[in-house]
Amino acid sequence: MEEGTVETAHHGYITGKDAYLARLRRIEGQARGLQKMVEDEKYCIDILTQVSAMTKALESVALGLLDDHLAHCVVDAVGEEREEAPGGLSGDRAARALLSARLTRRGRPRGASGRRVVPA
Repeated sequence: MEEGTVETAHHGYITGKDAYLARLRRIEGQARGLQKMVEDEKYCIDILTQVSAMTKALESVALGLLDDHLAHCVVDAVGEEREEAPGGLSGDRAARALLSARLTRRGRPRGASGRRVVPA
C-alpha cells in the first residue's frame, strides 16, 4: 500500500446497497401506512395483515444481509476454510437456521396475559 492511502473495509452488502435502501424505503412507507390505518381506526385484521407483510419484508432484508455477511465478511475472516458445525450444518447454514428460528419464535401469537401461546 502506498504511503498516505487508507484501506477501507467493505461490508458484504455493499454490492446490493441500493437494492437494500430501496427495500427499506418501501418498508418505511409501509410503517407510515400502518400509522395512518391506526389513526383512521381501520379494521384490526386489515392492520394485522399489513403488520404481517411488513414483518416478512423486514425478515427478507435480515436474511439477505445475513447471506451477504456470511458470503463476504465471515469467509474473509476465516479465509476459505469452513468448519462443520455440530449436526452437520456448515457455518453459514447454521447461522441462517439460528436466525430463522429466532424470527419464528418472535412471531408466535401471544394470549391475553401477554405470554406466548404454545401450540398443543
